[in-house]
Amino acid sequence: MNIRRALLVVCAILTATLLITGCNKPSEMVGIPPPATTVGTEIDDSVITARVKSALLADAEVKSFDLKVETRKGEVQLSGFVDNQAQIDRAIAVIRGVTGTTGVDSKVTLKGPAPTVGNQVDDSVVTTRVKSALLAEENIKSFDIAVVTRKGEVQLSGFVDNQNQVDRAVEVARATEGVRMVANQMSIKK
Repeated sequence: MNIRRALLVVCAILTATLLITGCNKPSEMVGIPPPATTVGTEIDDSVITARVKSALLADAEVKSFDLKVETRKGEVQLSGFVDNQAQIDRAIAVIRGVTGTTGVDSKVTLKGPAPTVGNQVDDSVVTTRVKSALLAEENIKSFDIAVVTRKGEVQLSGFVDNQNQVDRAVEVARATEGVRMVANQMSIKK
């Protein structure tokens, strides 16, 4: 009887294993879409983002710029506000020198006249409100969206899944108190 019980246990384990693994069929064959990126790609992108941020901070000409950095499959998206085109060009040159970078997508906007202290405080409040509103939206991957505000102009950047997320993020930002204008600098993930 012990042999029979052992055979039943082995059969149950094999059956469960086959059910769980799906007989090693590719995910597309069992109706599950493949992941947009792999864990390795996500880690590589995080490393590239860290390298880019370090390189920008280490560069005496660039370190004081108000820039956001996002990376997707090696492509670095740069956003924020700077004083002139030469600063944008310098930041792009620094990024291109970072190992692992496959391209640079500049979404940087030129600043207008210097903001007052009151504007800076107001802009921080607006940024916080927009980020909170985006977090409350379940159909938006808000952690993938960077928010920068300057004189009531909100710049949204980062990589999102589809155009619906772009449209909804812009709509949510526009509806937020204190937002004067929204600049959409988001890209759809490839």
